[in-house]
Amino acid sequence: MSGEHTSAAGLRAAIDIGGTFTDFASYDAATASVRFEKTLSTPGRLADGVNHCFRLGEMDLASLKQFIHGSTVAINAVIQKAGARTALLTTSGFTDVYEIARANRPDTYNLFFVKPAPLVAADLRFGVAERMDARGRVLTALSATEIRRVVARIVAAGVEAVAVCLLHSYANPAHEVRLGKALRRALPGVYITVSHEVLREYREYERTSTTVLNAYVGREVTHYLDDLDASLAAQRFGGRFLVMQSNGGVMTARRARQMPVAMMESGPAGGIIGAAELGRVIGFSDVIAFDMGGTTAKTCLIEGGDPKMTDQYYIGGYRHGYPMRLPAVDIIEVGAGGGSIAWIDAGGGLHVGPKSAGAAPGPACYGLGGLEPTVTDANLAVGRLNPKRFLGGDFDLDAGAARRAIAAGVGAPLNLDDLEAAHGIIRLVDTHMAFAVNAITLQRGYDPRRFAMVAFGGAGPLHALAIARELHIPTVIIPPQPGHFSALGMLMTDLRADFVLTRVCDFAALDVATLGGWFAELEAAGIGEMHAEGLGRDEVVCVRSLDMRYFGQEYTVNVTLPAQLGGAAAMTEARRRFDAAYEMRYSHNSPGHPAQVVNLRITVLGKVRKPDFAALRDKPMKSAAAATRRPVFFAATGMAQCQVLQRADLISGQVIHGPAIIEEYASTTVMHPGDRAESGAAGCLIVTIGR
Repeated sequence: MSGEHTSAAGLRAAIDIGGTFTDFASYDAATASVRFEKTLSTPGRLADGVNHCFRLGEMDLASLKQFIHGSTVAINAVIQKAGARTALLTTSGFTDVYEIARANRPDTYNLFFVKPAPLVAADLRFGVAERMDARGRVLTALSATEIRRVVARIVAAGVEAVAVCLLHSYANPAHEVRLGKALRRALPGVYITVSHEVLREYREYERTSTTVLNAYVGREVTHYLDDLDASLAAQRFGGRFLVMQSNGGVMTARRARQMPVAMMESGPAGGIIGAAELGRVIGFSDVIAFDMGGTTAKTCLIEGGDPKMTDQYYIGGYRHGYPMRLPAVDIIEVGAGGGSIAWIDAGGGLHVGPKSAGAAPGPACYGLGGLEPTVTDANLAVGRLNPKRFLGGDFDLDAGAARRAIAAGVGAPLNLDDLEAAHGIIRLVDTHMAFAVNAITLQRGYDPRRFAMVAFGGAGPLHALAIARELHIPTVIIPPQPGHFSALGMLMTDLRADFVLTRVCDFAALDVATLGGWFAELEAAGIGEMHAEGLGRDEVVCVRSLDMRYFGQEYTVNVTLPAQLGGAAAMTEARRRFDAAYEMRYSHNSPGHPAQVVNLRITVLGKVRKPDFAALRDKPMKSAAAATRRPVFFAATGMAQCQVLQRADLISGQVIHGPAIIEEYASTTVMHPGDRAESGAAGCLIVTIGR
């Protein structure tokens, strides 16, 4: 690539809204200066948290060139079933595809398993007389009379959104185009989504689900972005407003209004991209990204500098969620955060999460009305957290309230003292998160011992070293500013758009010219999208790949191709890469067996200038000087005096031996006995886990 996106120059800012905290990071490319802020989230009106961050950061929006935003608006609308009243329009005879779904049973022996209720009720699913075949040939023409009939029925239904997904429209969208135009004319205030504008890939159920998700959240996301746009305009913001995507890239707010389904996991993706970039900078290309915030913990595998991606993502989880057939960073998420509530079941068993105290009322120690014991309360009770230097002294924690909540909610029912109960909460939540890391490593054939862990989020460094010890991960990297790392990661993301085209064919019969023509069609769409965002052709990078499988199989593996197809040799190389990728996935392959191409994919990137990790200095503490030792409970030693260091005071090359507590503005690192840390490259703490 010969240049960088022009909006990369000047002042840029990112804001990540989490379940408990809203994080702010800004970067001035001219001076290489970075600033960080953090505030409690405002669930009732998220834009208030955004504006509060701008005020804390003393941000002059008139001078801001680029604003990147990650939000949970879209995914919360699905999980809370708070989206729009949505209609589904599909080919006659196929209106129940969305409810029938797949025959998969996540809990094979659970006699009481119930599939999630569809987001579109049966009486709002409409059939239209038309039919394409799998090659895009018209079998039943769509008449003007039929369009008028079905549009009139949808108008009468009084819906707020419409999803249009016709059979085989990925091969020929002509009928969908006509229906989309008619619906937009008849329903000017209704959010309309047509499937070929979202996903041109076969598999009717997944394509329908993705289209419905886009329509279901579109109205709320549009209103949210409009409100935020108006607030930015009132503050004279004239730069580019970008939104984080689930695929690890950013898109403009204009495209986010059209494709809100692409921002379902917009917040966590920023931290994953930051972890991948940090790993490349300091020489760890294979890392496990571990992000623990106030509400959830997320983890993702990064191999060779690239986060693992998936196009089979379930919003709300595999058991109870809805499939989204778009590229997304492959994140495993568990309800284990600082605000996760500890509770006792009817049989006397201890549980932690998934319910969280969130930002309101928050953990008991926040003094905001929370009465139930949380992970943060437990960390405070065992001495890991400093009650006078929480968030750099922005507010104090009430240790007495934490102990009372733990005693009442866990200690008394289980006949444990406060320390035993608090340590039990911590041990249990560590086990939950270790299972999540295990799910992306050992359960997928990866040995966690050959990876380093990058730990971030406000609570990540508190727990990461215990999880690494559990799974024999040898090295943990604590990045600079771990409490703001997801927002910082957003400043490191490129503009990105993904395009897919289904073309099922025999690979051996496919020639370079035909394949190149299909890719040219996708690249034209991708480059056109980037041109609309203000990028020139030399600022855009296109990455080509194929979804391939052996004949007779159902599912595919993805194979990256060279930027230019250089004749027959390129086809031979593509086949070799497919066989190698198949063996990597399944530990065997069959080079002599015929192969099929199923989908063509293009990832279009517009690169931006990224902050230098070494320039990320600590935000100063506001409270008085900290003690150098305090009593901390460890399982191996019990309650003992432990050294306490300030990360801002560490010098390059300094070595710290555990047990130790390392404090900074928005996070605390807990080193266990036997651990060894060195203040190293790019401002990171490199921790070697003791046995």
